[in-house]
Amino acid sequence: MPSPRRLVLASTSRYRAALLQRLGIPFEQAAPGVEETARPGESPSVTATRLAIEKARAVAPRFPDALIVGSDQVAFCEGTVLGKPGGREAARRQLAFLSGKVASFDTAVALLDASSGFVRSRVVGCRVAFRELTPAQIEDYLDREQPFDCAGSAKSEGLGIALLARIETEDPTALVGLPLIVLTDLLAQAGRPVLG
Repeated sequence: MPSPRRLVLASTSRYRAALLQRLGIPFEQAAPGVEETARPGESPSVTATRLAIEKARAVAPRFPDALIVGSDQVAFCEGTVLGKPGGREAARRQLAFLSGKVASFDTAVALLDASSGFVRSRVVGCRVAFRELTPAQIEDYLDREQPFDCAGSAKSEGLGIALLARIETEDPTALVGLPLIVLTDLLAQAGRPVLG
């Protein structure tokens, strides 16, 4: 019986790695080095899908026989794209803007067969309703969570859940950055099922 295909996560994100570990499949991580910017006129779901595929393809030459997972997320609200804040002031502005609003997070996952070049991809949408947040609540959250590497500044897997009133999605892991329900389907289609 042939050994299972190598699995590579085209990301250095500790959040995506922690999610992928939940599937119990050995994998490696590699930095894709892809510029993560939207093109003019590109919708968030198209941007996320394109970048997920680009990340997987960027890593493929280093792992020519592997299955490579790429993922990307674009957060937006009322026409404004919400990137990673990078610091406290930007995070404060993001959360004040999001207070009482509904934001959308489009998370794409791509699975590339490096040996054939064939790629499968899907995008999962999440609608996230934020509570009305007081300045004191925002400051307390920023003190305790420091979510400066998280799009929209709300880490739902941590204290950020206290900022939220509701999450609507078909795949709750998508909000954290890697849709595992979808990835399980893609792996099965590629002949690398998670179970059995």
